[in-house]
Amino acid sequence: MMAWYAFKRHLTVFRRTWWSNVAFNFIEPFLYLSALGIGLGAFIPQIDGISYIQFIAPGMAAAAGMWAATFECTYATFIRLHYQKSFHAMLAAPGTVAEAVTGDILFGALKSMLFGLVILIVIGLWGQIQSPWAGLIPLFLLLPGTVFSLLALAYTGITPHIDYLGYYVTLFITPLYLFAGIFFPVSSMPAWVQYLAWVNPLYHSVEVCRALVLGNIYAALWLHVAILLAYTVCLGWLPAYLFRKRLIT
Repeated sequence: MMAWYAFKRHLTVFRRTWWSNVAFNFIEPFLYLSALGIGLGAFIPQIDGISYIQFIAPGMAAAAGMWAATFECTYATFIRLHYQKSFHAMLAAPGTVAEAVTGDILFGALKSMLFGLVILIVIGLWGQIQSPWAGLIPLFLLLPGTVFSLLALAYTGITPHIDYLGYYVTLFITPLYLFAGIFFPVSSMPAWVQYLAWVNPLYHSVEVCRALVLGNIYAALWLHVAILLAYTVCLGWLPAYLFRKRLIT
């Protein structure tokens, strides 16, 4: 029950700032698609039988979900934990650390879905949606959104200072972003990098989003979904454990 109230509190705050958040996440992919899809794409031949803008557009939706969950569960959670003392207030009520953390996970996953939907609308305005299967992308993004929320919360749970969150974004999230197959095929990289891509949650999200946008549905997509589910199960306990050590012991 406390998890629902925590989620509802975050949603109430978001309602006051949703327009500025959505506007920023609408303009940025528009610029990326313009500069890379049209500008750079004019010098790049087709990739796997599609234009360069068609290749990168679905990955933008997957990446938007990752960035949304990451920033929500790092900077926003850190502020609630250390400055606003929201977690301490929730523990003063009849609730547990796990329930308070679950509220942040749920909200991170929701923002992943919402911001991915914004990018999907941008892609649609560019005329790059080839299949009605793309309508499943917002629902699917709840899964990788949960994974990236769990990862971000785990790091936030051990971070002593807000400045250290930049290391997580620069040294962990940015490499995931660059080597997830958004801007070039993973198959074009050395074999050892291709193997490493399979441990990158964003790679699996990109593959599913690209297949749904293009209508290229194949059985191996379930493997990508299964890996993301495995990440969720394996990481599900970690944020609550780390926050419990921070708040109680």
